[in-house]
Amino acid sequence: MWTRLPFRLRGYLITMTGVLFLSPDALLVKATTVDVTTFMFWRGLLLGITLMGIAWLRYGRELPAAVKACGPAAWWCPLAFAGSAWAFVIANRLTAAGNVLVMMNLAPLVAALIGWWVFGERLRRQTWVVIVVCVAGACLMASGEIGGGSPLGLAVALIVPFCIAINTTVASAQKSQSRRGVDTTVILPLGCLATLLPAALLGGVQLPSAEDMQYLVAMGVLLTVAYFGIQTGPRYLPGAEVSLVMLLETLVGTLLVWAWLGEVPTLLACVGGGLIVAAMLLSGLRDLHRQRRKAAAGAPDAQRLQQRLVEEEGTAEAGELGGARH
Repeated sequence: MWTRLPFRLRGYLITMTGVLFLSPDALLVKATTVDVTTFMFWRGLLLGITLMGIAWLRYGRELPAAVKACGPAAWWCPLAFAGSAWAFVIANRLTAAGNVLVMMNLAPLVAALIGWWVFGERLRRQTWVVIVVCVAGACLMASGEIGGGSPLGLAVALIVPFCIAINTTVASAQKSQSRRGVDTTVILPLGCLATLLPAALLGGVQLPSAEDMQYLVAMGVLLTVAYFGIQTGPRYLPGAEVSLVMLLETLVGTLLVWAWLGEVPTLLACVGGGLIVAAMLLSGLRDLHRQRRKAAAGAPDAQRLQQRLVEEEGTAEAGELGGARH
């Protein structure tokens, strides 16, 4: 049944599932009453246990080799993962959840800037226009927070897209002899370890109340599904389409916090956030239109070609194993 679905539809279903499971994250951060260090300790521990269990089931004794195959990403990605987790939780405690979720949408833009600054990649005019609009939107959000919130919360929230961009940029830069690419999901448990160690040193090893523990356990389950769904989505969809689907988190997450806790951002924050989301949405739609126009002109679908190569490689590996057994 699953294999009969159109290739692109599978990508949308996988990515949307990941985004929907990620959306309650801000609500769970707001709903708990424990301090930040205790929250981060249990977040890292519970999520790390589930991610480690999945990695071990997939690779078994070959897990250390799979981690080693990640190269520099085995160091940089866990640190960036931990940095984004800490910044996300602290920012949600300081400012409205909608503001933090809007800032997270800047990750693709920050990744483009990192590519320009570090790797010398040229930026299109469209990207520079989006940068200007997003900066203007962020300034409006900051001015709104000065009157009714915390500018520090926005400053901390800006760390989140930078860490996400570093994580994805470094992970995608790793090369492999296999066409399947490097599986960087195996280093997510290391990111959880980098999250909980500072919390433990800061006194976060405390037992939460029964109600808070329920929230923390639910978060561990939801985030496990979310991270694997979002990580798998790019295998089926171009980056522009994945970015468009990720915008759903801003809407769903903000609505959940509003409906559950009655938290509404300030008017200027809403206007500034709307500018950022609109800029990212229009940019993504323009990229998607450009890709489809190229496909209509006869350009090959890179995602489909990659999937065919992966399937052919898997068939060849299965044949080799079968021949070895005989």
